This record gives sequence, C-alpha cells and structure tokens, in this order.
Amino acid sequence: MGIKTTSIPSQRRRALLPLLALGLLAGMATPAAWAAPVPLIQVGQATAHQGLELSATIQALRQATVAAQASGSVLALNVKAGDRVKAGQLLARIDDREPAAALSRSEGGVLQAEAELRNAQVSAERTRDLRAKGFVSQAALDMAETQLKAAQASLQAALGGRRQAALARDFSAVTAPFDGVVLATHLEAGDLATPGRPILTLYAPGALRAVVQVPASRSAAARQATARQVQLPDGQWLTPLRSTELPTTDPVSQTIEWRLDLPSSAQATPGQSVSVRFDGTMPSADGAASSLSIPASAVLQRGELEAVYVVREQRFVLRAVRLGSRLGQQVEVLAGLKAGELIAADAVRAGLSDATPAAR
Repeated sequence: MGIKTTSIPSQRRRALLPLLALGLLAGMATPAAWAAPVPLIQVGQATAHQGLELSATIQALRQATVAAQASGSVLALNVKAGDRVKAGQLLARIDDREPAAALSRSEGGVLQAEAELRNAQVSAERTRDLRAKGFVSQAALDMAETQLKAAQASLQAALGGRRQAALARDFSAVTAPFDGVVLATHLEAGDLATPGRPILTLYAPGALRAVVQVPASRSAAARQATARQVQLPDGQWLTPLRSTELPTTDPVSQTIEWRLDLPSSAQATPGQSVSVRFDGTMPSADGAASSLSIPASAVLQRGELEAVYVVREQRFVLRAVRLGSRLGQQVEVLAGLKAGELIAADAVRAGLSDATPAAR
C-alpha cells in the first residue's frame, strides 16, 4: 500500500513562505534575547546651585473683559480677534430701541414737571400777595409753599430719570476702554446681550508678565535665587524687569504665585506657556543639597501616579515618589527615595515581566 502525497499549488506555497519564515524567527528568538539586564543608577543629591526651573504662563499686565451694560440684540460686532483698537473706538452696537423709548418718556416727564413747577411758582407768588393784604390765612400760604417745593422736587426727579435713560441709551454703543489688541470675542451679531455678559477681551500689548506657581517647599530657594530668567516660546531667555512674590499660599495646590514683568521687546501673547528659571539657589544650612535628583527616564508616569523601580534582592520593586521641579533631563525628588538607593535607569524596560537589574 503506497503513501498518498498531496501537492500544494505554487501560488499557495508562495503565500505560506512569509508565515513559515516568521515562525522560524520566532522559534529562534529566546526569552534571553529580550531579557537584557536593565542599567541601574544610584540616587544622588542635586547640585546645590543647579537652580529651579518651572513652567509659567504669559499674562498681560493690562487686560479687560468688555461686557454689555444694556439688554438687547447685538446689531454689529466691528472687530475680531487679533485686531488693534484705539481708546474710544466703537467695538459693538446693541439694539437701542428700548432705551430710546425710555428716553422719550423721560423727556415728556421733564416737560410735565417743568410745567407743574411754573404753575406752583405762580400760585405761591399770588398767595404771598393775598396774605400780605390779609385776604388769605397763613395755612393757605403754607400749603402753596409746600406745593412749590414738591414741584421743584418732581422736576429734579424727572431730570435724574432723563439722565439715567440717556446713559442707558449710550450703553448700546460699546467702545474700547484703552488702546489694545482684541484677544477673543465672546458674542456674534444676532446674539442676545445682557448686563454683565462678556462681549470681547482685549489687552494692551508690550506689557506682559510670566506667572509661575512655585511649590511652597521651594519658595525659600526661589526667594534666594541670585538670578531669574524667562524662556520665551521662541527659545530666547530674558531677564525680567521686576519679580513679585505674592504674600499668600494656595491652600489646595500649596503653591506661591510669582509674577515676573517682561521687557517690552518680549515676543509673546497671553496664554502661551514659557519656562521660568531661578538660578543660583542657595544650599541648606548644613551645606548639603536640599533635594535628590534622578533622570527623567527613570520616572514612570501613569495618570497622576509618579513612580520609580527600586532594586530589592536582585529584582525591581515599583515605588511611588513625589517629584518637584525639572531642570533639563533631571527631575527633583521631594519624597520617596533616599540618597544611595539603586533604581532602574529606564522605567519602561524595568516594567517588563522578565526585566532584571544589571550587575554593578
């Protein structure tokens, strides 16, 4: 009895060749090929004068959100983001038909009050003459004088109402409070404007500052820095004209706000992210460095978790740490590590199941 063989078509053989090759390569690869020892580094102290570098945000020294002061539909919005405007320039116009009608009513009230005042003045003058001749009593004269004072008060109230109506009508024309640049618009033509609703935001160019939140634990180092610098988005480093530390600490983030005023030559716009560096921070009282430092590659970040792989009995153990500022490729460690401990230089490789520490 012979053995039956089956031939494979040539097209199918060509399709199977890549799969067979991959299978051979997979068989040749051994776990040892992927389990190369992970290099280690020893946790060391940060250089005493390395400085402090933090992220900051550009703000305008003079910025205003122009809001509506009257109710009505926006008839026209005459500017857009990026436009330069002059003080007093018309920015938007709100429907003023209702304020105009209220002003007309106020004008009528003023005319009526003026007529009543003239009538009260004539009546009071006539009553004074009759009282002098003894034809009317003192009570009649007192009543005429009282009516005259009431008419005068009514006229004052009517005049005040007319001024208020005129002011409300003027609110329908929204003008620029100062020379500046439109940062953003918040309404469009046809939208309903209400008192207090923002219409647009503008700022005065050439007067900018960098705002940085310094951790409260490093406030003394920032305060004792011999120099402060701001790196603009184009990479240029500038020395601020003035640095101001606010006297309060945020109770939630435990940070202190610093404001660094930039020269007028700074090329930046509000909202951009920049770097602030406090150079020449002082060491602690005992002369040792005040913090530890590790490479950024040794840190494993998963959401809000920050951790490193520490060597324990020839294996890696994940440990959470609390990090501080970053200076170049180094990261400050505030808590979780001690000087001299061994950690994985590459947190990604150390996280593999077959990762082993390299010999030292």
